[in-house]
Amino acid sequence: MGMMMEIRALILKWALKNAIEHDGKAIVKAVVSKVLGENPELRNMIGEVLKLAEDVVRNVNQMGIEQQTKMLEEIAPTLLEKHKPKEKRLPPLPYAEPGKVVTRLPPEPSGYMHIGHAMSGILNYMYAKMYDGKLWLRFEDTNPRKVKLEYYENFRKGYKWFGIEWDYEKCNSEDLDLYYEYANELIRRGLAYVCSCSREEMSRGRFMMTECAHRQQPVEVNVSLWKDMLSGALKEGTAVLRLKGDMTSKNTVMRDPALFRIIEHPHPIVGDKYRVWPTYDIAAAIEDAICGVTHVLRSSEFALRDELQNYIRSLLGLQNPVFVEYSRFEFKGTPLAKREIRRLIEQGIVSRWDDPRLATVDGIKRRGLLPEAIKEFTISQTGLTYTKRVYAWELLYAINRRMLDPITKRYFLVPDPILVEVEGAPELHVELPYHPSEPLGKRSVHTGNKFYIPRKDVQGLKEGDVLRLKHLYNISIREVTKDSVKATFVSRDVLEGVPIVQWVTEDYVKVKVLVPDVLYQENGQLNPDSLKTIHAFGEKACTEIKCGERVQFERFGFCIRDDANVLDFIFIHA
Repeated sequence: MGMMMEIRALILKWALKNAIEHDGKAIVKAVVSKVLGENPELRNMIGEVLKLAEDVVRNVNQMGIEQQTKMLEEIAPTLLEKHKPKEKRLPPLPYAEPGKVVTRLPPEPSGYMHIGHAMSGILNYMYAKMYDGKLWLRFEDTNPRKVKLEYYENFRKGYKWFGIEWDYEKCNSEDLDLYYEYANELIRRGLAYVCSCSREEMSRGRFMMTECAHRQQPVEVNVSLWKDMLSGALKEGTAVLRLKGDMTSKNTVMRDPALFRIIEHPHPIVGDKYRVWPTYDIAAAIEDAICGVTHVLRSSEFALRDELQNYIRSLLGLQNPVFVEYSRFEFKGTPLAKREIRRLIEQGIVSRWDDPRLATVDGIKRRGLLPEAIKEFTISQTGLTYTKRVYAWELLYAINRRMLDPITKRYFLVPDPILVEVEGAPELHVELPYHPSEPLGKRSVHTGNKFYIPRKDVQGLKEGDVLRLKHLYNISIREVTKDSVKATFVSRDVLEGVPIVQWVTEDYVKVKVLVPDVLYQENGQLNPDSLKTIHAFGEKACTEIKCGERVQFERFGFCIRDDANVLDFIFIHA
């Protein structure tokens, strides 16, 4: 018996260490490997060691990380010291001077904010803070057909949710008169021309690297045609103002790009005042300069546009920023493109922009992810490189789990319940802690002789097997049928090696949990199991959970209450 206790102590030490390294969840094989490494003689009794390890790991994994840490600190503090997490820091910003750095948040308010916008925004905000600089919120709203006031506000709320504070705010739509001045300058200097080629003709010419006839128009003709664009004499789709770039450039963006086009549609901010609108490149080129932006931090799909925007600024005598580009923030199985999300909504595949399967900020907020976790994830994963990366959600969940563990109350939830009747059960009034190690309070529960426990916990059990109702007592199985379990009270003592199960009394409440998953499978097909619904019995105290409150249902996972009127929850992660 003494030897088995020593082996159990050895397993416990390595199980605690492994759990702390893996956000509270130890892995049996990894633990056994460490145990055998320390004591190779145990290979001769591997069966007993493995069985014992499964039991110890099960018990360890039911603890919170704080409890695991405290226990390991007591029995093997040197192991704990070796694995203190290192603080992650952003890499230095090139050519950055303290007090002079200016970055920007440049959302296009044509849809709802998503996690890619958030992570990019976090980087721009953190770098501005790192160098005691300034941050702009600048809405790139120069396509009146796409932008809506609700989208502006969605970005403002989203940035604020992440704790991002900006020093200045403006909309590109406020500066159209300034853009027109720069356009007039380019036309007068013979650097831009009005083109009436069809979109197909323009694309063909750029592909073939051949100039169109309009490129050689006299300046006076272009001045007149530009006035016609502004006045309404030329209608939408009949003309654009193009830059004289380099039609033979290897960079296709440089082949006489369009700078202005006619859009006859009211704008939510400036109304019908303007009908000629700048394209992204000239608007961004001018705004970054007049806002004094020193560093443009953005994803690498914009890299080809750097040359064009710098060229525009050089023609207009404006200062160029430093470009810092990195691979896009993409997540496995999750669409981020607004047009794709719109299609999914229109087809009824997802409900709306805050569907918990989406990576919109509204979606991840409703899902229960913490903004602090996303901030830490961004800093820990960012290398500012072009290397394409598609992140696994589990990486973010691990950080979120670590942050949630000490602050969330524990409740009992019983999915697929089966009735258990306990012969000889004492009638008790018990105080159950909301957290195993943090002072989050207690709830009072009255118990009789009838309970509901998860059906999976009685599968395969036979007469004489013992279970422990958590925080309560041990029961011995007498009979298991399709609809119920007959058991006998054993004792309230904590017994070694007895499986522990959660339970609810007859005074249960009905709970519904939505379990979201990724929308797309590895093969690119829609995931048919992207959203499941689980109906379960919860303890009565669940009625006290506030809407938007995050909790942990024991042996089930972290969840967030999604409705103030009914007990509907969304599964966050295990």
